[in-house]
Amino acid sequence: MLKESKTYQSQTLMGGLSGFESPIGLDRRDRLNALRSGDIGFVHSWDINTSVDGPGTRMTVFMSGCPLRCQYCQNPDTWKMRDGQPVYLKAMIDKVERYKDLFQATGGGITFSGGESMMQPAFVSRVFRAAKEMGVHTCLDTSGFLNRNYTDDMIRDIDLCLLDVKSGNEETYRKVTGVVLQPTIDFGKRLSRLGSKIWVRFVLVPELTDSVENVEGVARICEQFGDAVEHIDVLGFHQLGRPKWHELRIPYPLENAKGPSRELRERVRKQFESHGFTVY
Repeated sequence: MLKESKTYQSQTLMGGLSGFESPIGLDRRDRLNALRSGDIGFVHSWDINTSVDGPGTRMTVFMSGCPLRCQYCQNPDTWKMRDGQPVYLKAMIDKVERYKDLFQATGGGITFSGGESMMQPAFVSRVFRAAKEMGVHTCLDTSGFLNRNYTDDMIRDIDLCLLDVKSGNEETYRKVTGVVLQPTIDFGKRLSRLGSKIWVRFVLVPELTDSVENVEGVARICEQFGDAVEHIDVLGFHQLGRPKWHELRIPYPLENAKGPSRELRERVRKQFESHGFTVY
């Protein structure tokens, strides 16, 4: 269907999607059908980075759309899928293949982030399948909230998951994200059972996620994932995302929040280490 479309032509998207072929001009029905099949994905931007979103040199693709509304979100401009640009599956796979030698030389690969990339499971999983066939490492950066969107076969193509465990108790999790905690736990257990590795990410926000009880809850959740957890990243809250909230005219709930002190970070690190985890 897409190949026969009059709009199937090479187009360069400026800014964050330079170099991708995009199906600009498809009508709404065709776009929805292509989204369901994974023939297109709605993408915010992409970049090449090192040691940020997984091991080695990585192509990180930021997908559009997210069901969470995290108080400390750095990318509120990715919340709405319609604000992304549609990109052809083949264009994305071709981009991965272009960098294949670099990925293999550095132990890197492709990472899907967001937004929440699990909102577009068909597109992401088809790219991961193609990457695996090329021998390219795959990584999913997610909250795990859309656990049920992924089949076991899809999960088997995820080498590494950067799993955001945003809180250790339901009340705080709902306050931070606007949604419930259990799907994250369920997804972590499935990743472990199916052989994917996990890097847990926990954002430390003073007076929001920093209580001893909350951190202990996060540690107990991570214990349920067993040996799949390679380490826990304690990420200190910062205000780098605040300008985007202002630009989008969205009320920012952490306007006056400060980052964690060295003493607080050390306390939290020791809490996780007391449970046997490696902490970065």
